Amino acid sequence: MKAAVPYSPPGADAKDRLIKAHLYMISFLADRMITQVPAFMSREDIASAAMLGLVDAAGRFDPGQGVLFKTFAEKRMRGAVLDEVRRMDWFSRTLRKKQGQIQKAIDDLVRTLGRDPEEHEIAAELEMSLEEYRQLLSETSHLGCVSLHETIGESEHGPSLLDNLVNEGDKTALEMLETSELAQQLAEYIDRLSEKERLVVTLYYYEELSQKEIAEVLEISEGRVSQLHSQSLIKLKNHIGRSAKQQRSPLKR
Repeated sequence: MKAAVPYSPPGADAKDRLIKAHLYMISFLADRMITQVPAFMSREDIASAAMLGLVDAAGRFDPGQGVLFKTFAEKRMRGAVLDEVRRMDWFSRTLRKKQGQIQKAIDDLVRTLGRDPEEHEIAAELEMSLEEYRQLLSETSHLGCVSLHETIGESEHGPSLLDNLVNEGDKTALEMLETSELAQQLAEYIDRLSEKERLVVTLYYYEELSQKEIAEVLEISEGRVSQLHSQSLIKLKNHIGRSAKQQRSPLKR
């Protein structure tokens, strides 16, 4: 029986070829993640971090693991961008407080109205004008990313929404969505969103359009797309969190 051949990182030439062949992923990833990062993080910042992730992936890639380099690189690149986000200390206490105010207002209104509230109702609950509320959404628009990465419910160590949307093993994201109980719940909650919110979520997560492309399709500004994206994900997170809490609660007699 032959001894296993130890893995050795790819040589400089092989590494360069991998990087050059996948440079197109940087632009694609920057377009996809622009709505998932703070407003102060530019597309160039994202691209720069993604490039570092691509270089790192090329140096670490082991074809013996049976994973395509594209799949491996995308995870490393996304991780590099999120590491840069954390490094820049994007989630300030002020923004966390503002996001919490919106989330609480929506949650209170859902309990009172028995349905997802309209924008003007959320603004009234926050004792703001519609224009002031939309400005608040713009300030916290990158929290759509946080809504996907935060844990569901109150635990800091539980699963997140994103855990149910990413690839695992050989399964595609779509296959996982089709077989996930949470995905069925998400589909129901998405149906409760307003028409424009549903369109933004569908075009972004299912059709994989960029924020700019969605703005062109809906004939609204990119800023408005960002606002709708943020608001819809806060609503979805509230629904999922409430459902998780109910499942943990003992049955009432």
